[in-house]
Order: sequence, then C-alpha cells, then structure tokens
Amino acid sequence: MPSLTRRHLGVLTAAMMVARPAFARSGPDSFAPLVKRVLPAVVNIGVTETVSGSPDWEDLPPEIQRQLRERFRRSKRQVQGAGSGFIIDPAGFIITNNHVAGQADKIIVSLSDGTELPAKLIGTDELTDIAVIKVNAPRPLPFVTWGNSSATEVGDWVIAAGNPFGLGGSVTAGIVSGRGRDIGASAFDDYLQIDAPINPGNSGGPVFNSDGEVVGVNTAIVSPNGGGSVGIGFAVPSNVASKIAAELRDKGRIERGWLGVSVQDIEPPEGKKRAPGVAVAGVDRTGPAARAGIRAGDVVTAINGQPVNTARSLIQAVAAITPGGSASVAVRRGNRDMEVAVTVGRRPVNDQG
Repeated sequence: MPSLTRRHLGVLTAAMMVARPAFARSGPDSFAPLVKRVLPAVVNIGVTETVSGSPDWEDLPPEIQRQLRERFRRSKRQVQGAGSGFIIDPAGFIITNNHVAGQADKIIVSLSDGTELPAKLIGTDELTDIAVIKVNAPRPLPFVTWGNSSATEVGDWVIAAGNPFGLGGSVTAGIVSGRGRDIGASAFDDYLQIDAPINPGNSGGPVFNSDGEVVGVNTAIVSPNGGGSVGIGFAVPSNVASKIAAELRDKGRIERGWLGVSVQDIEPPEGKKRAPGVAVAGVDRTGPAARAGIRAGDVVTAINGQPVNTARSLIQAVAAITPGGSASVAVRRGNRDMEVAVTVGRRPVNDQG
C-alpha cells in the first residue's frame, strides 16, 4: 500500500475516533472512593539495618588501603531505610518486599492513622522479593484482599500506593503496560509492568485494580539517572505473591525443588531452528541428578511429561516440585532418549537448577 494512502488512512481513522467517542473506554471521574476504601490498609515501613563495609580507596597506596580496610572490616554502622506494605489479615500480617525488610534488625510499621507498631519478620523469599511481617495490634486492623492478576490485562487501570520518598501514604494511577516481564532479577521473574509512577519508598506497596483488589506488589523501577520514576515500574503479580505469602506464613520459608545441575539454552546453528531441550552444562556431584545418573552433556527435553525448551522453564518446572518428590526427567544422550527417575532435593538459595 503506498505511503500516501497510509497517511490518508491514519487521518481518516483519527477523524472517526473523534466522531465516534463511544468506542473509547474512559477512566473513572475520580479514584477517590476506591482510595478511601483501601488506603487505610497501606502502611509505611521504617527499618534499621546494621551493615559493614568500606569506602573506595583505590587512589591510595596499597599498604594504606590494607590498613584502612582492616579497620573498617571490624566496624559496623546502622543505616535506616523506608518502604511500604499492606495488611492482608486483620490480625496484623503485612506484605512487603524482601529488599525492604529481609535484612532489618528493627522494623517499625506506621499505620494510616499515625499509630506506630514494632513488627516481627515472619519469612522472606529472595527470588520473588516477597516478605511477610507481623504487628500485634490492640484491635483488628483494616485489610485488603488479593485479586486475580491473571485476569489483569494490558491497558487496565491500576493504582499504586505506598510511601514515596518517605512522604507518607500516597497513590498514583496508571495502566498495566505489559505482562510477563523478565528484568534479570532471577529465574522466577514474571512481572507486571505498570506506568503508574513508582518511586523510592514505594517498594512493597500494593497495586490495586479498579475493584480495590491487590493485583501486584511494587518491586522495581527503571530509572536511568538513578532518580525517580520515568513511568516504567514492575510489580510481582498477585497470583505469585499470594502463594509465596501463604507459604511464608505457614512455614517461614519457601521450599523449591532442586536437581543439582547447571543448565544452558541450546544455541542453534545460524539459520536453523533451535533443537528442543536444555543442555546440562554441569552436575553437582552430590546432588539428586548425579545420584540418578544424569551427566554433563545430556539434554533435558521434559520434566514429568512437560516439554522444557529454555533453562528458565526447566528451573521453574523443577522448583514447582515438592522437595522429596519424584520427577521423571526425559533426557537425550547422543542419539539415545531415556527417562530418568529423580528424587528431587531442596533448592539452596541462589542455586541455578
């Protein structure tokens, strides 16, 4: 189609949209009724953390560097931070981020009415950046409920709430900009991308849908200059966060399956399709895979009958298996296909497979 025709078509389409505004889905006149209903369950979280470390002395002579590093190695200092969270149970259970509360020595929760309460860390999950804390309140607390993030579509209105820059309870509105985002934080990345401004201090706060249900937990932002929001924020979907939170409440930790292998995607020859499966690059000699006979160089094609074609999908499939359970691993070794029964282990923190 000639370029001129495309330009004319664009003008015509724009004219039709102006003439037929009924096709456009408008937002609410005000979010105020929704905000009044949910904001009392949003809390500010102040943390105190003891850290050790040393400044950068690269310009100093090596001997002076060693002396200073030894002195600072033995020293510790306390730093303070702030984040957000939300109450999911009137008994005082609160959801926030692991990077907000996971290493804290002291946690103080500020309710919307100004009440300050000490909080106890119940459990954290580094891989999804979710933490559960609890306060003991003299009365039942206002709370919010989980929504279904799978039903949240790109283009839906959302409200992000929290404590940006330590200013106190604040809300911003926007839409869902994308789903299933992988930002390289872990093999379990599956973020909602939203354009409601998220700033430092919003971490751990809720993302509400138009029904006032929590469909995400604010976690990260893109900020090229290291400052505030540029309209690209990421939230852990509620369908992930709610399951993690429930397990943390029950057990205090997350248990994921583990094979004891390092894996990598199979890169196809130029111009050809990638072969199915994931290559085993290495095997932990004391891990479940080694005990079952899996070797470096094998190609895993399925876990319990479900095909795996990327390292990420394999890790997620294994992680979903309860430690101690059995997994049927389909393996291709040279020209031979086989099924290997593996008793799945418990995944160590930061392990690959």
